[in-house]
Amino acid sequence: MARPLHVTLLPAAGAGTTDLSEIQSRIRSGRTEGHFYVALLGLRSYEPLALYRHVRKGLAYSSFVRFQRNTSLSARAIAELIQIPTRTLTRRRSEGKLAPEESDRLVRASRIFGRAMELFEGDSKAARVWLTSAQPALGGLVPLELARTDVGANEVESLIGRLEYGIPS
Repeated sequence: MARPLHVTLLPAAGAGTTDLSEIQSRIRSGRTEGHFYVALLGLRSYEPLALYRHVRKGLAYSSFVRFQRNTSLSARAIAELIQIPTRTLTRRRSEGKLAPEESDRLVRASRIFGRAMELFEGDSKAARVWLTSAQPALGGLVPLELARTDVGANEVESLIGRLEYGIPS
């Protein structure tokens, strides 16, 4: 019998382990298999099909808030990254839910941030600085700006992989 697929939220802020410390713990222990980066969004399940179904329904607005808290990026920077206009973001906050396309872009942002944290061995500040600074290996572009598209996000992930293995760009 197949296991039921579901995504659950982590405990509220201040209760138990924080999302960021869970990610850092996974990175430091080498347990980064699967979709571990979704903890940055406050999600607990790392099963791809469960995540897919949750994204298709639309993530809760609280996932946006959790990502902001865990990355220390401004709400404006995240909204630009996932391409949500300010007025739409305000509406999403009152509705309590993101649209599926917005949810997908937020998961992509989480994946990029998680991969950068892996590169910097769990150091979220170093990951944030690197992601928001122009990178010569990306033609002088800023990784988070490049990650606004799927093609750009793939290039950022590819660079992170090369840097992890010491392969010159």
